[in-house]
Order: sequence, then C-alpha cells, then structure tokens
Amino acid sequence: MNIQIFGKSKCFDTKKAERYFKERRIKYQYIDVLRYGMSRGELSSVKNAVGLDALIDSADEDYPLVQYLASAEAKLEKLFEDPYLIKTPVVRNGKQATVGYCPEVWKNWK
Repeated sequence: MNIQIFGKSKCFDTKKAERYFKERRIKYQYIDVLRYGMSRGELSSVKNAVGLDALIDSADEDYPLVQYLASAEAKLEKLFEDPYLIKTPVVRNGKQATVGYCPEVWKNWK
C-alpha cells in the first residue's frame, strides 16, 4: 500500500485517520493540504474516485460561493486555488480514495 493522507492540522478526523494507520503499523505520507495543497493530478484522481461534491467542505463559509460556480471544471479549479475548501482527510491508495474518516473502506485496501 502507498497511503497518502491529505489533511489539515486542526482537523479531528485527520488525526483519527493518522491514528488508524499508526495503530495498524501501516506506513503513510501526511501532506498538510493548507500548506502544500494538492497537485492538479492528485485532485483529479480523487475527484474521479469519490466525486466532486464529496470533495467540497460543506461546513466552510465559502461553500455557497463554490455551489454557484457553473461548471465542474470551475469548481475543481476553485478547489485547486483554495485548498481550505477541500473536505479532509483525503486518503489515497493509488487510484482509490476516500474523503472523511472511513475505516470500513480502508480495512479492505490491499
């Protein structure tokens, strides 16, 4: 497995995801999404795995602004430019990905 966790340092679910993999001695790479963001390729890969709407943090104050953007491409571009709008944690394993705390999915990853 090649696990990547994209998260925010103050996100409770990100900390839970890190703990999940630490407890099972599964190596992972943590990326602070606010500091480093996600590349266009990573963002596109996650979008293909989970869908665009799952990626957008509906609790963020700018959520209504993103919803009014006309096209999926414009929304994806906004997420690329403003990574604080991405719901965390985003956990990737190759082409597989989850958004949020999803141990029931992770336990089936090989």
